[in-house]
Amino acid sequence: MDNFDFYSPTHFVFGKDRENEAGQMIKKFGGTKVLLHYGGGSAVRSGLIDRVKASIEKAGLEYIELGGVQPNPLSGLVYEGIELCRKEGIDFIMAVGGGSVIDSSKAIAAGTVYDGDFWDFYCGKEIEEALPIGTVLTIAAAGSEGSPDSVITNEDGMMKRGASGDAIRPRFSILNPALTQTLPAFQTACGVTDIIAHLYERYLTNTKEVEVTDRLIEGLMMTMIHEGPRVIENPDNYDARANIMWAGMMAHNNSCGVGRTQDWNSHQLEHELSALYNVAHGAGLAVVMPAVFTYVMKHDVMRFAQVASRVWGCSMDYNNPELTAKAGIGALKNFVKSIGMPVNFEELGAKEEDIPKLVEALCYGNGRDGSVNGFVKLDTEDCRKIYELML
Repeated sequence: MDNFDFYSPTHFVFGKDRENEAGQMIKKFGGTKVLLHYGGGSAVRSGLIDRVKASIEKAGLEYIELGGVQPNPLSGLVYEGIELCRKEGIDFIMAVGGGSVIDSSKAIAAGTVYDGDFWDFYCGKEIEEALPIGTVLTIAAAGSEGSPDSVITNEDGMMKRGASGDAIRPRFSILNPALTQTLPAFQTACGVTDIIAHLYERYLTNTKEVEVTDRLIEGLMMTMIHEGPRVIENPDNYDARANIMWAGMMAHNNSCGVGRTQDWNSHQLEHELSALYNVAHGAGLAVVMPAVFTYVMKHDVMRFAQVASRVWGCSMDYNNPELTAKAGIGALKNFVKSIGMPVNFEELGAKEEDIPKLVEALCYGNGRDGSVNGFVKLDTEDCRKIYELML
Protein backbone atom coordinates (compact mmCIF):
# COMPACT_ATOMS: atom_id res chain seq x y z
CA MET A 1 0.00 0.00 0.00
CA ASP A 2 1.27 3.48 -0.89
CA ASN A 3 1.54 6.44 1.49
CA PHE A 4 -1.55 8.65 1.42
CA ASP A 5 -3.41 11.60 2.93
CA PHE A 6 -7.19 11.35 3.17
CA TYR A 7 -9.43 14.23 4.21
CA SER A 8 -13.20 13.92 3.81
CA PRO A 9 -14.95 16.58 5.89
CA THR A 10 -18.45 16.47 4.35
CA HIS A 11 -21.33 16.38 6.85
CA PHE A 12 -23.94 13.94 5.52
CA VAL A 13 -27.62 14.39 6.35
CA PHE A 14 -29.37 11.19 5.27
CA GLY A 15 -33.04 10.19 5.15
CA LYS A 16 -36.59 11.13 4.31
CA ASP A 17 -37.56 14.81 4.19
CA ARG A 18 -34.09 16.00 5.22
CA GLU A 19 -34.02 18.54 2.37
CA ASN A 20 -36.15 20.72 4.66
CA GLU A 21 -33.02 21.21 6.77
CA ALA A 22 -31.01 22.84 3.96
CA GLY A 23 -31.35 26.37 5.32
CA GLN A 24 -30.19 25.54 8.82
CA MET A 25 -27.25 23.58 7.42
CA ILE A 26 -26.19 26.54 5.25
CA LYS A 27 -26.38 28.76 8.33
CA LYS A 28 -24.38 26.23 10.37
CA PHE A 29 -21.55 26.45 7.85
CA GLY A 30 -21.51 30.23 7.76
CA GLY A 31 -23.55 31.06 4.67
CA THR A 32 -25.44 34.37 4.61
CA LYS A 33 -26.15 34.96 0.92
CA VAL A 34 -26.70 31.88 -1.20
CA LEU A 35 -26.55 30.97 -4.88
CA LEU A 36 -29.27 28.34 -5.36
CA HIS A 37 -28.05 26.36 -8.36
CA TYR A 38 -30.12 23.70 -10.11
CA GLY A 39 -31.12 22.27 -13.45
CA GLY A 40 -34.85 22.71 -13.67
CA GLY A 41 -37.35 20.19 -14.89
CA SER A 42 -38.33 17.67 -12.25
CA ALA A 43 -36.64 19.49 -9.36
CA VAL A 44 -38.93 22.45 -10.02
CA ARG A 45 -42.06 20.50 -10.95
CA SER A 46 -41.81 18.24 -7.90
CA GLY A 47 -41.73 21.19 -5.52
CA LEU A 48 -38.21 20.35 -4.31
CA ILE A 49 -36.78 23.76 -5.24
CA ASP A 50 -39.66 25.47 -3.43
CA ARG A 51 -39.01 23.37 -0.30
CA VAL A 52 -35.34 24.27 -0.34
CA LYS A 53 -36.16 27.95 -0.86
CA ALA A 54 -38.58 27.84 2.06
CA SER A 55 -35.91 26.33 4.30
CA ILE A 56 -33.42 29.04 3.29
CA GLU A 57 -35.97 31.75 4.00
CA LYS A 58 -36.85 30.15 7.35
CA ALA A 59 -33.17 30.34 8.30
CA GLY A 60 -33.24 34.08 7.57
CA LEU A 61 -30.84 33.90 4.65
CA GLU A 62 -30.85 35.65 1.27
CA TYR A 63 -30.59 33.74 -1.98
CA ILE A 64 -30.20 34.25 -5.71
CA GLU A 65 -31.30 31.56 -8.19
CA LEU A 66 -29.42 30.19 -11.19
CA GLY A 67 -31.09 27.28 -12.97
CA GLY A 68 -30.48 25.72 -16.34
CA VAL A 69 -27.73 23.16 -15.68
CA GLN A 70 -27.72 20.51 -18.41
CA PRO A 71 -26.41 16.94 -18.27
CA ASN A 72 -22.69 17.11 -19.12
CA PRO A 73 -22.60 20.66 -17.66
CA LEU A 74 -21.27 23.44 -19.87
CA SER A 75 -18.68 26.14 -19.28
CA GLY A 76 -21.00 28.96 -20.40
CA LEU A 77 -23.28 28.62 -17.37
CA VAL A 78 -20.23 28.37 -15.10
CA TYR A 79 -18.96 31.74 -16.36
CA GLU A 80 -22.45 33.17 -15.83
CA GLY A 81 -22.52 31.82 -12.28
CA ILE A 82 -19.09 33.23 -11.44
CA GLU A 83 -20.12 36.69 -12.65
CA LEU A 84 -23.39 36.50 -10.69
CA CYS A 85 -21.65 35.41 -7.47
CA ARG A 86 -19.16 38.26 -7.67
CA LYS A 87 -21.83 40.84 -8.51
CA GLU A 88 -24.19 39.73 -5.72
CA GLY A 89 -21.61 39.03 -3.00
CA ILE A 90 -22.53 35.34 -2.73
CA ASP A 91 -20.75 33.48 0.07
CA PHE A 92 -22.30 30.00 -0.21
CA ILE A 93 -23.46 27.79 -3.10
CA MET A 94 -26.41 25.42 -2.67
CA ALA A 95 -26.56 22.74 -5.37
CA VAL A 96 -29.89 20.95 -5.82
CA GLY A 97 -29.69 18.13 -8.33
CA GLY A 98 -27.42 15.35 -9.53
CA GLY A 99 -23.76 15.22 -10.42
CA SER A 100 -24.05 17.77 -13.23
CA VAL A 101 -25.50 20.43 -10.94
CA ILE A 102 -22.97 19.69 -8.21
CA ASP A 103 -20.04 19.76 -10.67
CA SER A 104 -21.23 23.07 -12.09
CA SER A 105 -21.55 24.44 -8.55
CA LYS A 106 -18.01 23.34 -7.74
CA ALA A 107 -16.65 25.07 -10.84
CA ILE A 108 -18.48 28.28 -9.92
CA ALA A 109 -17.27 28.03 -6.33
CA ALA A 110 -13.64 27.72 -7.43
CA GLY A 111 -13.87 30.31 -10.21
CA THR A 112 -15.50 33.01 -8.08
CA VAL A 113 -12.47 33.37 -5.79
CA TYR A 114 -9.85 32.90 -8.52
CA ASP A 115 -8.24 35.74 -10.47
CA GLY A 116 -7.76 33.74 -13.67
CA ASP A 117 -9.98 31.63 -15.91
CA PHE A 118 -11.71 28.82 -14.01
CA TRP A 119 -10.80 26.49 -16.91
CA ASP A 120 -7.19 26.55 -15.61
CA PHE A 121 -8.37 24.07 -13.00
CA TYR A 122 -9.62 21.76 -15.76
CA CYS A 123 -6.18 21.89 -17.39
CA GLY A 124 -4.43 20.46 -14.32
CA LYS A 125 -4.18 23.31 -11.79
CA GLU A 126 -5.23 22.09 -8.32
CA ILE A 127 -8.16 23.87 -6.67
CA GLU A 128 -6.92 25.24 -3.33
CA GLU A 129 -9.69 27.75 -2.51
CA ALA A 130 -13.41 27.91 -3.23
CA LEU A 131 -16.68 29.18 -1.87
CA PRO A 132 -18.34 26.63 0.45
CA ILE A 133 -20.86 24.29 -1.17
CA GLY A 134 -23.84 22.31 0.08
CA THR A 135 -25.88 19.79 -1.89
CA VAL A 136 -29.32 18.22 -2.02
CA LEU A 137 -28.82 15.09 -4.11
CA THR A 138 -31.51 13.93 -6.56
CA ILE A 139 -29.66 11.21 -8.51
CA ALA A 140 -27.41 8.47 -7.09
CA ALA A 141 -24.63 8.21 -9.67
CA ALA A 142 -21.70 10.58 -9.90
CA GLY A 143 -20.71 10.66 -6.22
CA SER A 144 -19.96 14.37 -6.52
CA GLU A 145 -21.84 14.95 -3.27
CA GLY A 146 -18.83 13.59 -1.37
CA SER A 147 -15.91 13.92 -3.75
CA PRO A 148 -13.19 16.52 -4.42
CA ASP A 149 -13.86 16.29 -8.16
CA SER A 150 -15.77 18.14 -10.87
CA VAL A 151 -16.20 17.53 -14.61
CA ILE A 152 -17.18 20.31 -17.06
CA THR A 153 -17.49 20.48 -20.85
CA ASN A 154 -15.83 23.52 -22.43
CA GLU A 155 -17.98 24.77 -25.28
CA ASP A 156 -14.85 26.05 -27.01
CA GLY A 157 -13.89 22.77 -28.66
CA MET A 158 -16.41 20.67 -26.71
CA MET A 159 -13.74 19.16 -24.46
CA LYS A 160 -14.92 17.41 -21.31
CA ARG A 161 -12.31 17.55 -18.56
CA GLY A 162 -12.03 17.13 -14.79
CA ALA A 163 -10.65 19.18 -11.92
CA SER A 164 -9.94 18.29 -8.31
CA GLY A 165 -9.14 19.69 -4.87
CA ASP A 166 -10.34 19.19 -1.31
CA ALA A 167 -11.55 22.81 -1.33
CA ILE A 168 -14.53 21.75 -3.47
CA ARG A 169 -15.66 18.87 -1.29
CA PRO A 170 -19.17 19.87 -0.15
CA ARG A 171 -19.40 21.13 3.43
CA PHE A 172 -22.64 19.17 3.75
CA SER A 173 -24.74 16.92 1.56
CA ILE A 174 -28.38 16.06 2.08
CA LEU A 175 -29.24 12.58 0.81
CA ASN A 176 -32.93 11.65 0.71
CA PRO A 177 -33.35 8.38 -1.23
CA ALA A 178 -37.04 9.13 -1.74
CA LEU A 179 -36.08 11.96 -4.10
CA THR A 180 -34.75 9.35 -6.55
CA GLN A 181 -37.95 7.27 -6.67
CA THR A 182 -39.42 9.23 -9.57
CA LEU A 183 -36.37 8.78 -11.82
CA PRO A 184 -36.96 6.97 -15.12
CA ALA A 185 -35.51 3.46 -15.22
CA PHE A 186 -32.90 4.56 -17.78
CA GLN A 187 -31.51 7.26 -15.49
CA THR A 188 -31.46 4.89 -12.55
CA ALA A 189 -29.56 2.32 -14.63
CA CYS A 190 -27.11 5.01 -15.78
CA GLY A 191 -26.46 5.83 -12.13
CA VAL A 192 -25.87 2.20 -11.18
CA THR A 193 -23.42 1.86 -14.10
CA ASP A 194 -21.55 5.03 -13.17
CA ILE A 195 -21.15 3.82 -9.59
CA ILE A 196 -19.78 0.47 -10.79
CA ALA A 197 -17.36 2.36 -13.07
CA HIS A 198 -16.07 4.45 -10.15
CA LEU A 199 -15.36 1.22 -8.31
CA TYR A 200 -13.63 -0.48 -11.25
CA GLU A 201 -11.46 2.60 -11.90
CA ARG A 202 -10.06 2.20 -8.40
CA TYR A 203 -9.89 -1.59 -8.51
CA LEU A 204 -7.61 -1.50 -11.56
CA THR A 205 -4.42 -0.64 -9.72
CA ASN A 206 -0.73 -1.33 -10.16
CA THR A 207 -0.20 -1.13 -6.37
CA LYS A 208 0.30 -4.44 -4.59
CA GLU A 209 -1.11 -5.60 -1.24
CA VAL A 210 -4.25 -3.45 -1.06
CA GLU A 211 -6.60 -6.08 0.33
CA VAL A 212 -8.58 -3.68 2.55
CA THR A 213 -9.64 -1.39 -0.28
CA ASP A 214 -10.04 -4.37 -2.65
CA ARG A 215 -12.59 -5.84 -0.26
CA LEU A 216 -14.38 -2.51 0.20
CA ILE A 217 -14.70 -2.13 -3.57
CA GLU A 218 -15.86 -5.71 -4.02
CA GLY A 219 -18.54 -5.31 -1.36
CA LEU A 220 -19.88 -2.14 -2.97
CA MET A 221 -19.88 -3.76 -6.42
CA MET A 222 -21.86 -6.69 -5.06
CA THR A 223 -24.31 -4.25 -3.49
CA MET A 224 -24.90 -2.62 -6.86
CA ILE A 225 -25.36 -6.00 -8.57
CA HIS A 226 -27.97 -6.89 -5.94
CA GLU A 227 -29.80 -3.58 -5.61
CA GLY A 228 -29.72 -2.41 -9.24
CA PRO A 229 -32.22 -4.96 -10.58
CA ARG A 230 -34.40 -4.59 -7.49
CA VAL A 231 -34.85 -0.87 -7.99
CA ILE A 232 -35.35 -1.21 -11.75
CA GLU A 233 -38.15 -3.70 -11.05
CA ASN A 234 -39.66 -1.62 -8.23
CA PRO A 235 -38.75 2.08 -8.45
CA ASP A 236 -40.46 2.79 -5.10
CA ASN A 237 -38.22 0.41 -3.16
CA TYR A 238 -36.88 2.95 -0.65
CA ASP A 239 -34.43 0.53 0.98
CA ALA A 240 -32.83 -0.38 -2.34
CA ARG A 241 -32.67 3.31 -3.26
CA ALA A 242 -31.02 4.06 0.10
CA ASN A 243 -28.34 1.40 -0.38
CA ILE A 244 -27.59 2.63 -3.90
CA MET A 245 -27.41 6.27 -2.78
CA TRP A 246 -24.94 5.56 0.01
CA ALA A 247 -22.91 3.21 -2.19
CA GLY A 248 -22.66 5.97 -4.80
CA MET A 249 -21.12 8.31 -2.25
CA MET A 250 -18.75 5.64 -0.90
CA ALA A 251 -17.67 4.74 -4.43
CA HIS A 252 -16.36 8.22 -5.17
CA ASN A 253 -15.31 10.02 -1.99
CA ASN A 254 -12.05 8.05 -2.41
CA SER A 255 -12.27 6.01 0.78
CA CYS A 256 -11.94 3.02 -1.58
CA GLY A 257 -9.05 4.55 -3.50
CA VAL A 258 -6.49 5.55 -0.88
CA GLY A 259 -3.03 4.04 -0.89
CA ARG A 260 -3.27 2.72 -4.45
CA THR A 261 -2.77 3.91 -8.01
CA GLN A 262 -6.00 4.25 -9.96
CA ASP A 263 -7.05 3.92 -13.59
CA TRP A 264 -9.64 6.41 -15.03
CA ASN A 265 -8.94 5.55 -18.66
CA SER A 266 -12.53 4.33 -19.10
CA HIS A 267 -13.79 7.70 -17.92
CA GLN A 268 -11.42 9.56 -20.21
CA LEU A 269 -12.52 7.57 -23.27
CA GLU A 270 -16.16 8.06 -22.31
CA HIS A 271 -15.80 11.81 -21.79
CA GLU A 272 -15.11 12.22 -25.49
CA LEU A 273 -18.30 10.32 -26.35
CA SER A 274 -20.49 12.39 -24.05
CA ALA A 275 -18.82 15.62 -25.19
CA LEU A 276 -19.41 14.82 -28.87
CA TYR A 277 -22.81 13.14 -28.69
CA ASN A 278 -24.15 14.43 -25.34
CA VAL A 279 -24.92 10.86 -24.30
CA ALA A 280 -25.67 10.02 -20.66
CA HIS A 281 -22.39 9.39 -18.87
CA GLY A 282 -23.46 6.04 -17.41
CA ALA A 283 -24.70 4.82 -20.79
CA GLY A 284 -21.36 5.74 -22.35
CA LEU A 285 -19.48 3.90 -19.61
CA ALA A 286 -21.58 0.77 -20.21
CA VAL A 287 -20.17 0.67 -23.74
CA VAL A 288 -16.63 1.77 -22.88
CA MET A 289 -15.77 -0.40 -19.87
CA PRO A 290 -15.94 -3.88 -21.46
CA ALA A 291 -13.89 -2.65 -24.43
CA VAL A 292 -11.19 -1.08 -22.26
CA PHE A 293 -11.01 -4.09 -19.95
CA THR A 294 -10.77 -6.53 -22.85
CA TYR A 295 -7.91 -4.49 -24.36
CA VAL A 296 -5.83 -4.08 -21.19
CA MET A 297 -6.69 -7.38 -19.47
CA LYS A 298 -3.33 -9.06 -20.13
CA HIS A 299 -1.48 -6.24 -18.32
CA ASP A 300 -2.56 -7.94 -15.06
CA VAL A 301 -4.81 -10.84 -15.85
CA MET A 302 -5.03 -11.95 -12.20
CA ARG A 303 -6.54 -8.62 -11.19
CA PHE A 304 -9.37 -9.19 -13.66
CA ALA A 305 -9.64 -12.85 -12.66
CA GLN A 306 -9.86 -11.85 -9.00
CA VAL A 307 -12.79 -9.48 -9.50
CA ALA A 308 -14.44 -12.03 -11.78
CA SER A 309 -14.25 -14.67 -9.06
CA ARG A 310 -14.96 -12.55 -5.99
CA VAL A 311 -17.66 -10.27 -7.41
CA TRP A 312 -19.22 -11.95 -10.44
CA GLY A 313 -19.05 -15.51 -9.10
CA CYS A 314 -16.99 -16.88 -11.97
CA SER A 315 -15.07 -20.09 -11.35
CA MET A 316 -11.38 -19.35 -10.83
CA ASP A 317 -9.18 -21.26 -13.28
CA TYR A 318 -5.64 -20.93 -11.90
CA ASN A 319 -4.23 -22.86 -14.86
CA ASN A 320 -5.81 -20.42 -17.31
CA PRO A 321 -6.82 -17.25 -15.43
CA GLU A 322 -7.46 -15.48 -18.73
CA LEU A 323 -10.62 -17.55 -19.12
CA THR A 324 -11.82 -16.36 -15.71
CA ALA A 325 -10.92 -12.77 -16.52
CA LYS A 326 -12.85 -12.90 -19.80
CA ALA A 327 -15.84 -14.44 -18.04
CA GLY A 328 -15.88 -11.55 -15.58
CA ILE A 329 -15.83 -8.95 -18.34
CA GLY A 330 -18.65 -10.84 -20.04
CA ALA A 331 -20.62 -10.88 -16.78
CA LEU A 332 -20.23 -7.10 -16.47
CA LYS A 333 -21.44 -6.60 -20.04
CA ASN A 334 -24.43 -8.89 -19.48
CA PHE A 335 -25.31 -7.09 -16.27
CA VAL A 336 -25.39 -3.59 -17.74
CA LYS A 337 -27.38 -4.91 -20.69
CA SER A 338 -29.87 -6.54 -18.28
CA ILE A 339 -30.64 -3.20 -16.63
CA GLY A 340 -31.24 -1.46 -19.95
CA MET A 341 -27.86 -0.01 -20.88
CA PRO A 342 -26.42 0.09 -24.43
CA VAL A 343 -23.46 -2.18 -25.18
CA ASN A 344 -22.13 -0.89 -28.52
CA PHE A 345 -21.68 2.23 -30.66
CA GLU A 346 -24.90 1.70 -32.57
CA GLU A 347 -27.05 1.46 -29.45
CA LEU A 348 -25.29 4.48 -27.99
CA GLY A 349 -25.78 6.57 -31.14
CA ALA A 350 -22.04 6.91 -31.82
CA LYS A 351 -20.53 6.63 -35.31
CA GLU A 352 -17.55 4.66 -36.55
CA GLU A 353 -16.47 7.50 -38.84
CA ASP A 354 -16.02 9.76 -35.80
CA ILE A 355 -13.37 7.53 -34.19
CA PRO A 356 -10.42 9.63 -35.53
CA LYS A 357 -12.07 12.76 -34.10
CA LEU A 358 -12.60 11.05 -30.72
CA VAL A 359 -8.98 9.87 -30.60
CA GLU A 360 -7.62 13.30 -31.56
CA ALA A 361 -9.63 15.07 -28.85
CA LEU A 362 -8.78 12.42 -26.25
CA CYS A 363 -5.04 12.26 -26.86
CA TYR A 364 -4.20 15.80 -27.98
CA GLY A 365 -7.03 18.05 -26.77
CA ASN A 366 -6.36 20.53 -23.97
CA GLY A 367 -2.59 20.23 -24.37
CA ARG A 368 -2.24 16.47 -23.97
CA ASP A 369 0.88 14.79 -25.34
CA GLY A 370 -0.67 12.05 -27.49
CA SER A 371 -1.54 9.58 -24.77
CA VAL A 372 -3.65 8.98 -21.66
CA ASN A 373 -2.30 7.24 -18.60
CA GLY A 374 -3.90 5.02 -16.01
CA PHE A 375 -3.75 1.27 -15.29
CA VAL A 376 -2.06 1.07 -18.71
CA LYS A 377 -0.65 3.98 -20.73
CA LEU A 378 -2.62 4.25 -23.97
CA ASP A 379 -1.38 5.97 -27.11
CA THR A 380 -3.45 7.02 -30.12
CA GLU A 381 -3.30 3.57 -31.72
CA ASP A 382 -4.42 1.92 -28.48
CA CYS A 383 -7.33 4.33 -28.15
CA ARG A 384 -8.38 3.78 -31.77
CA LYS A 385 -8.43 0.02 -31.26
CA ILE A 386 -10.44 0.35 -28.05
CA TYR A 387 -13.07 2.52 -29.73
CA GLU A 388 -13.24 -0.05 -32.53
CA LEU A 389 -13.97 -2.76 -29.95
CA MET A 390 -17.14 -0.81 -29.13
CA LEU A 391 -18.58 -1.15 -32.65
